[in-house]
Amino acid sequence: MNSVASDIDDSLTGISETTEGSSMINPMDLSGRTILVTGASSGIGQATAVLAGQLGAKVVLVARSADKLRETAGLMPDGSGIVEPYDLQQLDGVSTWMKSLVEKTGPLHGLVHSAGMHIVRPLRMLKDEQVDDVMRLNFHAALALTRGLRQKGVWESPASVVYLSSVVGQRGRAGISPYAASKGALIALSMSLAAELADDGIRVNCVCPGHVATEMAKEAESRLTEEQARALLAGHLLGVGEPLDVANSICFLLSNAAKWITGTNLVVDGGHLAN
Repeated sequence: MNSVASDIDDSLTGISETTEGSSMINPMDLSGRTILVTGASSGIGQATAVLAGQLGAKVVLVARSADKLRETAGLMPDGSGIVEPYDLQQLDGVSTWMKSLVEKTGPLHGLVHSAGMHIVRPLRMLKDEQVDDVMRLNFHAALALTRGLRQKGVWESPASVVYLSSVVGQRGRAGISPYAASKGALIALSMSLAAELADDGIRVNCVCPGHVATEMAKEAESRLTEEQARALLAGHLLGVGEPLDVANSICFLLSNAAKWITGTNLVVDGGHLAN
């Protein structure tokens, strides 16, 4: 069994068990909900999709690679994962795509934007097109997806939007200014849209992870010096996070357990900001 699915199974052990003949209540139950997750082919997006499926949701799996999305669907309860490849760099088509999507899936109750791009470049080597690429996927796609969700018939209240931001959106780090800027922009976006969409029954929040053991993080790590890598890891009081650590927080914000939470930034960083 894939380690992500195994970890999630372990975390859910006991939820469906009974105590003195009564079923335990799971406040994070997502039964009957349809959630769209971008970046669902790997890392935090994949862990979120698998966990949401385990919690009872029907999950629309979005990334560019259909083959990788099918791998994610294979980790989920039968029928809970819906493979829908889409290139989020095609911003102009997002709204139309989402309209056609819900004709097959029914209206959405949640949106998680986990897809993202990370580059490590000092300012002197940074090119405008690199900045544009990062902002397009990390920030502009989040805005386009939320605008698409807000279309008539695409969402059903109560709904929850969760953006995957980062602690570097709050604390700078040398060499990653476009990435940090895009993640900081998501925090500002979530607060503004939370105020704008509250009357529609749509909550909007961010999750801000610290360093998590994902493929993208390992790629970024490979560009650091040994001293920089040691300092990064030492800065997390509870050690490096796993994708499931963040997925738990995202699914919490999707669930009714967070029905009174909007416009906030949930930091999940192993104590990095406190250190």
